[in-house]
Amino acid sequence: MAHKSLANAVRALAMDAVEQAKSGHPGLPLGAADMATVLFTQFLKFDPADPKWADRDRFVLSAGHGSMLLYALLYLTGYEAMTLDEIKRFRQLGSITAGHPEYGHAPGVETTTGPLGQGLATAVGMAIAERHLAAEFGGIVDHKTYVLTSDGDLMEGISHEAIALAGHLKLNRLIVLFDDNGISIDGAISLSDSVDQVKRFEAAGWQSWRIDGHDPQAIAAALTKAQASDRPVMIACKTTIGYGAPTKAGKSSSHGSPLGADEIKGTRAALGWNHPPFEIPADILSAWRTAGSRSQGLHADWKKKLATIEPAKRAEFERRMKGDLPVEALDQAMRSLKESLAATPKDIASRTASEFALEALVPAVPEMVGGSADLTGSNNTRTKSMKAMSAADFSGRFINYGIREFGMAAAMNGMALHGGIIPYSGTFLVFSDYARPAIRLAALMGTRAIHVMTHDSIGLGEDGPTHQPVEHLAALRAIPNVLVFRPADAVETAECWELALKAKDRPSVLALTRQNLPQLRNRVDAENICAQGAYEIAGPDGAAQVSIFATGSEVSLAVDAAKLLAAKGIAARVVSVPSFELLAEQPDDVRRAIIGNAPVKIGVEAAVRMGWDSIIGSDGIFIGMATFGASAPYKELYKKFGITAEAVAEAALSKLR
Repeated sequence: MAHKSLANAVRALAMDAVEQAKSGHPGLPLGAADMATVLFTQFLKFDPADPKWADRDRFVLSAGHGSMLLYALLYLTGYEAMTLDEIKRFRQLGSITAGHPEYGHAPGVETTTGPLGQGLATAVGMAIAERHLAAEFGGIVDHKTYVLTSDGDLMEGISHEAIALAGHLKLNRLIVLFDDNGISIDGAISLSDSVDQVKRFEAAGWQSWRIDGHDPQAIAAALTKAQASDRPVMIACKTTIGYGAPTKAGKSSSHGSPLGADEIKGTRAALGWNHPPFEIPADILSAWRTAGSRSQGLHADWKKKLATIEPAKRAEFERRMKGDLPVEALDQAMRSLKESLAATPKDIASRTASEFALEALVPAVPEMVGGSADLTGSNNTRTKSMKAMSAADFSGRFINYGIREFGMAAAMNGMALHGGIIPYSGTFLVFSDYARPAIRLAALMGTRAIHVMTHDSIGLGEDGPTHQPVEHLAALRAIPNVLVFRPADAVETAECWELALKAKDRPSVLALTRQNLPQLRNRVDAENICAQGAYEIAGPDGAAQVSIFATGSEVSLAVDAAKLLAAKGIAARVVSVPSFELLAEQPDDVRRAIIGNAPVKIGVEAAVRMGWDSIIGSDGIFIGMATFGASAPYKELYKKFGITAEAVAEAALSKLR
């Protein structure tokens, strides 16, 4: 079957689906169909009959607005779930053909894309995962990661972080096809950008060159050359956006709107495609389905290879790729950790407590791969036994990400999506702003990525308000499906780590202190007490007149306030709230019992009030921050901003008068 017919089938489905939806982006599928057709029919290793085949090549459409390109390819190559009816229901409620590709909706969609640049950065994480697992498991992990990226992807700042990291690590299994069409929504790229992308990638340590993106022989030759590279590859494919459209080709008008009936009629004529909407001739569809099945022999060979490896190693590989935890080893590590803390209480910063927990957890959960955005000594994310990953040795379990918080978070998403790895990393909580878009995508996709974010309040002291997070806890809690943990002591920190590891379908943030905290729990609890999100950590024998709710470093302060109240004959209970989200998810009766019915409710957190009313009510008292912080020793700052045991006790007494 001629390449032209195969590529035009992609173009036709894309423009017809966008037209029927009266919404979408036809320009990219029309322009990128040639490179996508060559990739899927000649190079990409995949099996539509088993979309989760562990050793498949990954394809990431970073330019997610061109989603109909991907959906057309999935239908044509034979993914069972991607029916013609789903193509016809593009962008409709309940369809698997969302406006931008969404992970988990359609088999064959490797990651959610649309926010430009993140697909490319996520693919870097996938390529890291492939190299790391290959270093551990050998030849059963041997695949590539392909990316189709756009001008917009490469203008986003995250692209710099991603390509620099990939070049540094010499990720030679990563191949990027750049849809170099020179057009953005506002018009020609020259309106806003004049970067030579080939030179840019070369400067970052990639191999890069230009080709005609509509010449199938040139595309195939470039992809063949890329297979043997010792570095990541970027192929700049010069294309025409809206290829074939008589009045809109090469113009921004083809980017984000349906072509219109007359333009589609002219496009059909220009392409020589004389078939009705959504109709793919049997011979063309058959050729595409044959292309979709061409890796079945490789898949069968891989299964045979997997069956020949040592049984324990095979079981370990399969466990990791399923995302299942080594339950027995994890449980034993947690028991030993809690017993150690009960026997020898530790009054330490929760960031140090996290490191103490990791010393137990990292050996027990070998799929954990850590890292830090150039703050390793501050985040305490590298255990004594962890070797750094490098271009020379991918077996290491610690990644030096450099000062690239956004790129780090997106790469973590890629590792989690690839499978076989539980990524965690560290930075300061205030820099969650840099990572937030990737954390949001992790929540949307339901990926297990764990973010250790230290220096979590004015408690970091002298570095001042630029580094003191005030609104960040509320901002992270506002993202659906994110678990935000703020543990009060070493025991809670260990339990929050366990909960984060067990949260298979959501990302987690551990907000940890720089300053030391007293260990408040000295008993060995068989259960994870933090699992309910909140619990009474101190209380009177009888009914309480005051309930004080607190998180993290303010829990010990709340305990001291309860003692001050007790000295005045006021019964107060203290509730530690390590996770707002887990508390909110409890059954109503459990949640009501935890919150209680004391007439005075006080929330204490060195952050803004936003979100606290769900616990203390709109008439509850909040002791926290309403402004930015200041530069001073942390104990002075707590006094300046009125976050003290005395202030909490006085607020309770005033309410009771």
